[in-house]
Amino acid sequence: MTDTYSQFSVLSLYSAMGLYAVAFILFTLDLSGLAPAKLRLARIGLSITWLGFALQVIATVLRGLAASRVPWANMYEFAMTGTLMIMLVFLIVNLKWDIRYLGAFITGFVLLALGISATRYYVEVVPLPPALQSYWLVIHVFVATLATGFFALGFALSLAQILQERRERATNEQQAARWAWLSRLPNSVNLENFAYRLIIVGFVLWTFTLIAGAVWAEKAWGRYWGWDVKEVWTFIIWTIFAGYLHARSTRGWRGSRSAVLAMIGFAAVVFNFTVVNIFFKGLHAYSGLS
Repeated sequence: MTDTYSQFSVLSLYSAMGLYAVAFILFTLDLSGLAPAKLRLARIGLSITWLGFALQVIATVLRGLAASRVPWANMYEFAMTGTLMIMLVFLIVNLKWDIRYLGAFITGFVLLALGISATRYYVEVVPLPPALQSYWLVIHVFVATLATGFFALGFALSLAQILQERRERATNEQQAARWAWLSRLPNSVNLENFAYRLIIVGFVLWTFTLIAGAVWAEKAWGRYWGWDVKEVWTFIIWTIFAGYLHARSTRGWRGSRSAVLAMIGFAAVVFNFTVVNIFFKGLHAYSGLS
């Protein structure tokens, strides 16, 4: 039964990736303005994204059933769950704000992450290491991946903000024509405000992640903090986003400076998940790679 669950999990995940690829193409065509507006490609792309998300949920659940545990014990499972949270946040936030213009970035990023993970970091189901056999695994990792989802949207909005600012500063028709496709997006101020609100939520969740990790470390290893490389990078990420929120609220940072800082923060999250997991050794070395 374990093999069956695992096989169907892989099949569901690849099916989800196929749907995300189709949605990515539709979002891109809609954003570029190459297709007639009456086709409503972004709306179709969003519907297909929901279907892909449903299949990814199935893939994640089946992986958990195959392992008889929560499916986040190695790089492959972290990628599956992390991208699922990014997609969940995108879809839920889209119910409040119309952010379909981020669809190309979100589906593209998730598709790339899943593709690399499925082809380079796939491992068979294995038992949890003793240190991970705790209910703190569910709490700590779930909140961390959820925070990553908000940071990812904050990154996408900040990137869009920088590009939009260039369009708004265009001084001649040639420059304006180059950035004409951005006219479909909100102005740079609104994009920045959206990013700020989402990053606040992500920061609160990441703060809980840092605290929960310290509590778990005390139960697992008998100390709250040990300067393990994963612990250090988790704190670095917290510091970057704390600096972003502080600078924007008290020092009046607006425009591209705050956007760049938000993007650096998400880049640090990606670095922590990829480079730190793969190339650094420590108590948190759970990549699953031999």
